[in-house]
Amino acid sequence: MKNILFIAPPAGGKGTQSDLLVDNFGYIHISTGDLLRELDENSELGKKVNGYMKSGALVPDDIVLELLKQKLLTLNENDAFILDGYPRNIDQAEALSSLLNEINKSLDLVIKLNVPYDVLEKRALGRVSCPKCKSTYNIYFKKPLVEDICDKCGEKLIHRTDDNSETFKTRYDTYEKSTEPLISYYQNKNILVEVDGMNNTHEAIMNVINDDND
Repeated sequence: MKNILFIAPPAGGKGTQSDLLVDNFGYIHISTGDLLRELDENSELGKKVNGYMKSGALVPDDIVLELLKQKLLTLNENDAFILDGYPRNIDQAEALSSLLNEINKSLDLVIKLNVPYDVLEKRALGRVSCPKCKSTYNIYFKKPLVEDICDKCGEKLIHRTDDNSETFKTRYDTYEKSTEPLISYYQNKNILVEVDGMNNTHEAIMNVINDDND
């Protein structure tokens, strides 16, 4: 199987589509956002990372790259992975390339998800999740059956403190400035495919992967 990178603006659906691909293809989903949030909040590194995330600023490259390296090194030789959230700019892309060469892995397919700004904002601000079973919902698009209660386990749903209008705009502006150049970068490597992030997204992605594996 091919190792995949998703490129999309904040709330563009990278996590959702990654989870579906994990279920259908057995991929290992590596979200740098999850790696950062899983840090011990009471540790020195955890406190530093939380400060960056709550302000909407990006966590320094060296921290993210080291966490990513540690995760990749846990994979078996035949495990295929999906990268979600890294790289976000050309410097990170080149650092990733060097890292993958160092550990004898490769990036084979880059999928860009296209979603309008107004939809992205509602996805971000309406997002709630279950702290126990990790199920996710949205107050605009995917409401739980009972308000603020997880359908699966009954736990009270939580809203991430960094999901607010100001932080979302900061993230989106950063994406446009820094991440958009990655499109040309990976187009030049002939591994980029663009997909509509609004309609039949999962089906389109599966078609891309199946075509690429033929």
